[in-house]
Amino acid sequence: MSDPLDGLNPPQREAVLHGEGPLLVLAGAGSGKTRVLTHRVARLIGEAGVRPEAILAITFTNKAAGEMRERIGRLVGPRARAIWASTFHSACVRILRVEAPAAGYARDFSIYDADDQLRLIRRCLVEEEIDPKRTPPRAVQARISDAKSLLQGPEEMAAMAGSFADEVVARVYRRYAEALRANGAMDFDDLLMVTAQLLEEDAAVRARWQSRFEHVLVDEYQDTNHAQYRLVRVLAEPQRNVVAVGDDDQGIYSWRGADVRNILDFERDYPDAHVVALEQNYRSTGTILRAANAVVERNPHRHPKRLWTDLGDGEPITVMACRDEHEEARVVAAEIDRAVGRGASLSEVAVFYRTNAQSRAIEDQLVRRAVPYAVVGGPRFYERAEVRDLLAYLRVVANPADGVSLARMLGAPKRGLGPGCVAKLEAFAAARETPVSEGVLRPDEVPGLPPGQRATLAATGALLADVRQRAEAGAPLDRILEEVLERSGLRDALEREGTFEAQGRIENLEEMVRVAAEYDASEEQATLAGFLEGIALQADADLVDQSTGAVTLMTIHNAKGLEFDTVLITGLEEGLFPHIRSDTREALEEERRLFYVGLTRARRHLMLTHADSRAMHGGRDYRLPSRFLGELPADALREPAGGRRSRGHLAGMPADGGGGWRSGPPAPRVPALATGDSVLHATFGEGVVTAIESGGELVRVRFSQDGAERRLMAGAAPMRKVG
Repeated sequence: MSDPLDGLNPPQREAVLHGEGPLLVLAGAGSGKTRVLTHRVARLIGEAGVRPEAILAITFTNKAAGEMRERIGRLVGPRARAIWASTFHSACVRILRVEAPAAGYARDFSIYDADDQLRLIRRCLVEEEIDPKRTPPRAVQARISDAKSLLQGPEEMAAMAGSFADEVVARVYRRYAEALRANGAMDFDDLLMVTAQLLEEDAAVRARWQSRFEHVLVDEYQDTNHAQYRLVRVLAEPQRNVVAVGDDDQGIYSWRGADVRNILDFERDYPDAHVVALEQNYRSTGTILRAANAVVERNPHRHPKRLWTDLGDGEPITVMACRDEHEEARVVAAEIDRAVGRGASLSEVAVFYRTNAQSRAIEDQLVRRAVPYAVVGGPRFYERAEVRDLLAYLRVVANPADGVSLARMLGAPKRGLGPGCVAKLEAFAAARETPVSEGVLRPDEVPGLPPGQRATLAATGALLADVRQRAEAGAPLDRILEEVLERSGLRDALEREGTFEAQGRIENLEEMVRVAAEYDASEEQATLAGFLEGIALQADADLVDQSTGAVTLMTIHNAKGLEFDTVLITGLEEGLFPHIRSDTREALEEERRLFYVGLTRARRHLMLTHADSRAMHGGRDYRLPSRFLGELPADALREPAGGRRSRGHLAGMPADGGGGWRSGPPAPRVPALATGDSVLHATFGEGVVTAIESGGELVRVRFSQDGAERRLMAGAAPMRKVG
């Protein structure tokens, strides 16, 4: 064990030594916030005498939670194991495994992931006689998720419906909620909503958990949604020993419900809060930080802070103009070659983009050059069909009421147990008010089943009963998975295919057996339910592996929390980054924060690229460089040797005195435009203004040569008013 104050700079020490009451730690990128969290917890245990089990430390990925526990353990020893260091969802699962009956659920509830939710929502649409083409299941899923993050149930959604489409979604939400309960299941959003509502509405439950946790610490507070905000509020009362650690400049997840106002308004919620700003960056060079500061300081709604470092200035940032996405891909590949030439490992190189579709041209180029790469955000291991088939068996064993998993299980492998058979099993269960899997255990009692289906169901029921018995007896999980693979026919069916793809699927199933063995070895009390929970709560960020010896390709949203020696940010064009949908002040500020996050992932080398044109939506779009390039300071940038100079109109980006990317003569400012005005553009020709947006900063123009409508910067586009 070591002194929890060792190695801390003055602001970090101030945060660690804070006594009772609320604390806001504004932790800039790379400023050592995890060190502050872990050292504060260590001090609470070692010096303040707080019981480890009375500390709830929340972060946003299982990987980060594991690292936090490990680091606290190095400071305080084995006592760290009693700390609740977990994600919001994991903490809620632990609470609900105790309190679920108070909310009307069984303790062995299943956790449905996005694929399960879609499957169930599709069924609800059919039952409500709603056309899934006019009301897409994914759109319904997103609307329901938004409502749950705001702690709104079906009735609240129906009461707030402002259109017929809203009423349709509310109907589906109601049926979906009923179906989840019938299946003894919760989705990810339920874990938060049900826990928050239970704590707020049930005085006995609330008192139990408020007395349990004396200190609540939340990492990445800027990423909390309304449900998480309410959870923190109720758990931190009445002691009010809440520590919020985060950075409003890195709030980039509004599209999934996060509300940056939670951190901006922390001092309104807790007027007596002590505030500490961590501004010393231990990751990036001074040049990179100077550029990042210059960009994000243009956002008016933020806590003032300015990153600095004592690592030195480092090299300038390279900005490269490209003709199209193919030249951009070649530029990216060449820069990767240069990084390797400097002695860098491929695992220390990352390529970022705004949208997943941008990766294709880059991937093509890397394949041609035989450069190993890994795409983050592609199909996840646990989402592969054969893995989900195996998990369906295990989930029915753990929760016999899980009808969604049962239907999948009966169809894998295909053996004549299709939707008709499932419908008969569901009717049998409904008539007797028993779990849906009961018919599999008693197929002779299910009306209407032909002899072949009865025999197949009998064998499947015997498998479920045997596996459940072995799981309850504590048998090793890898052996349980092996038994399911053998007796279910999953492995045999793939072996009979005899294809290269089938062999890959078999290897994935065998990898699942190894995953189970690793879980058994790492857990003191390994259970089937715990194994399934760990898989269900896996986050994308948990899957990023920087030890693979491959270049990492990912969206900037997925890059949060990571760092690389060399970073390449591609597609810096108007309409792409910032994205075309960022047409409000709040959305544009978030796009700027996203760029800031991308810049601050780089430790030493940073390249930014943009293209004159890009294939989009079945055609080719001609594009202006991103306004964010015009916000970078001149002394932080350089053009690469032999690189093509950027188009002159980039200099016209509205930099308000601070922009530095000046590679050509400034473009003339366009006079004030109005809807209906005729304009002449240097590339697109004649057009007519169809709309004015963002207070006159953006204009929408329909061009006559191709009929396309484009959004352009009024003060930067190479066009003039005519007539």
